[in-house]
Amino acid sequence: MGVKTVLLLIVGVLGAYYVYTPLPDNIEEPWRLLCMNAQMKTLTNLALFAEYLGINNFMNIIKFLTSFQDVPPTSDENVTVTETTFNNIPVRVYIPKRKAKTLRRGLFFIHGGGWCIGSAAWFNYDFLSRRTADQLDTVVVSTNYRLAPEYHFPIQFEDVYDALKWFLRQDVLEKYGVDPERVGVSGDSAGGNLAAAVAQKLIKDPDVMIKLKTQSLIYPALQTLDMDLPSYRENAQFPILPKSLMVRFWSEYFTTDGSFEKAMLLNQHVPVESSHLFKFANWSSLLPDKFKKGHVYNTPTYGSSELAKKYPGFLDVRAAPLLADDSQLRGLPLTYIVTCQYDVLRDDGVMYVTRLRNAGVQVTHNHIEDGFHGALSYNGFKIGYRLEKQYFSWLRENL
Repeated sequence: MGVKTVLLLIVGVLGAYYVYTPLPDNIEEPWRLLCMNAQMKTLTNLALFAEYLGINNFMNIIKFLTSFQDVPPTSDENVTVTETTFNNIPVRVYIPKRKAKTLRRGLFFIHGGGWCIGSAAWFNYDFLSRRTADQLDTVVVSTNYRLAPEYHFPIQFEDVYDALKWFLRQDVLEKYGVDPERVGVSGDSAGGNLAAAVAQKLIKDPDVMIKLKTQSLIYPALQTLDMDLPSYRENAQFPILPKSLMVRFWSEYFTTDGSFEKAMLLNQHVPVESSHLFKFANWSSLLPDKFKKGHVYNTPTYGSSELAKKYPGFLDVRAAPLLADDSQLRGLPLTYIVTCQYDVLRDDGVMYVTRLRNAGVQVTHNHIEDGFHGALSYNGFKIGYRLEKQYFSWLRENL
């Protein structure tokens, strides 16, 4: 066998590893998704290798590599874009340039990125925010927050909550021409987690007189108890968010201690004294049959009490909104939840739909049968434009 043949074989094997992943037949534009997944694999492998060499934490390296997606706050012919701070939290504000006939809607948007990466300045989020402002004639506040691994829970939650409370002040809403009766919160992935958490807390906060009209949660991460849901089993290796990466995001939210990540991967991180919480995230009773698909519920294997004592945040409802009891859910605003079939977080969102409806909350559930994690913010994908249209339609009718 010649050298050229060996080299071609090596290139072919590497190409297959990086590019080819079996995808369901109903995935639109599969090669576009495979190419994006290859980029993600390259980034994560580089970061893992650098972490192995002791250069830096995996998430810090990913954060650096993805920071090149940032774009400056540039106004265009339709939208004025500025940066400021709300209660010392950096935010980017998008205001339509057309003359307002009435007070406008206001949307407080929280970016995703697993509480570790991401920014309001990322091109995809900047594009979505200016599209939202222009298409819906809405003032959009896209917030930043401090990120792990430098900052752990509850810092991210507190930053977002402080910025949102600032936006909900009467004088701030007046400054931006926002109708106090038409303010909503929205976020995707980890941003959907934070949106759900702050919406829960706002209900009973006596210091906030102006309440939210809507919450829109885009493929949100909502529970920390069970990493063995049917959606985790089915999509463990699916682009763009495999189970291993989602567990790493969750664990970094609370600690850089690798033993916690390993326990989560084994689904052995919840101590027996917290077993009562599983009723809030028991997929055998909360998932409709179409999502169970013959999967068998495994009785939890309880983990170390020491880990829970060291890192109690993962059992805190502010980190895992699905753990709220019904009394905390009642009174939540009109809700829109997007779930995607090919997403490890699918069942988190579906269970929350069930919990909210059982508590009397009005919920619109938009399940995307051919959807995958991140679909809304991936510019250029046909499914992204389709999901954006549905998202905008709901906001236009309800916010």
